[in-house]
Amino acid sequence: MKRIKFIDRMSQGKVSRRDMMKAAGAFGVGTMVLPRVANAAEVLTCLEWGGYDAPEYFQAYVDKYGAQPNFSIFAGEEDALAKVLAGFAADVMHPCNYSVARFVNAGVASEIDTARLSHWNDIFPALQSAEGVIWEGKTVMAPADFGNSGLAYRPDLIGEEFLANPSWGIFYDEKYTGRVAMTDNEMAIIIGAMVGGMPYEEAYKLEGDALVAAAKEWGTKAVNVSRFLWTDSSEVQQAMASGEIIACYAWNDLIANLRAEGIPVEFAKTKEGSFTWFCGLTLLNTGKADEQAAYDFIDAWLSPETGKTLIEGSGYGHANVKSFEIADPEAIANMGITDPVAMMKDTLVFRTPTDAVQEGFNKVWSDTKALKG
Repeated sequence: MKRIKFIDRMSQGKVSRRDMMKAAGAFGVGTMVLPRVANAAEVLTCLEWGGYDAPEYFQAYVDKYGAQPNFSIFAGEEDALAKVLAGFAADVMHPCNYSVARFVNAGVASEIDTARLSHWNDIFPALQSAEGVIWEGKTVMAPADFGNSGLAYRPDLIGEEFLANPSWGIFYDEKYTGRVAMTDNEMAIIIGAMVGGMPYEEAYKLEGDALVAAAKEWGTKAVNVSRFLWTDSSEVQQAMASGEIIACYAWNDLIANLRAEGIPVEFAKTKEGSFTWFCGLTLLNTGKADEQAAYDFIDAWLSPETGKTLIEGSGYGHANVKSFEIADPEAIANMGITDPVAMMKDTLVFRTPTDAVQEGFNKVWSDTKALKG
């Protein structure tokens, strides 16, 4: 299968966020999970990441309905949410765990009835009850794909100093200027704060003067030390493959793809820790299609066959336990997640910031990049 090119996946587990629309009060509509209005005559419309609109990921849906849904590709969850709030009618969205609350708080998400999903009982238990899947006591996302956000490096190029003490600090050290690539995302500020000694549980929710100070100290360093800030995973993969850079913020697809090409690459076990993200499908109440079609699409995504396709074709994990039983063992090994349960316990799972915190990060990161140099 053709390897998927993921465009700007939220770097907190897939992707640079886009600036949110600035309309005052856009998110101040409460946290009610509203019902959907169905219309059987309409074709299902899905807001999706680039590459995930391939029928291999929802083949059971195509088999039942004889055609694909309509897709609208987004660059990040903030971009997708702005589109929905501007009036775009979508039935299903593919957010990540840390951003689902944005859709719930905006009043555009519906509660999911898991009894209508035939594969729900095969989902990893840790994901069934995770933050973002469950919000205010309601299931608002069906987990599907997951993976790591970590520090990838070329062991043949990196040098003994790093190998002796692996740390995210490489992105803030002038000795590595032009030899590393951070993601174009506020994670550059959060990770910097962690390098400075702040626990992740505090760093992800920085606000006010503390956030501005962290952005000035750590965000500026990351911008200036990085050869480039990446938004396209193929861009950073090519730079790692050629040796243009020796380390980068990366997801599992980079590890799997480069290893498949025979290029040595590893995820570092940094002293600050690595991250786990997971994404899934959320029902939106803004669409016009039959609600059953939306459930069928979500259920197709949760199938072990889709999981096998995801693992073998993109290098990401899948929420269905059975997908690891039928996927190629070599593909599982290449992506670096041979024991998903242990991995989820040993890494930092991305948390959900409040709307105010997220909007603050959006602004300071944009301001930080504008002051490069």
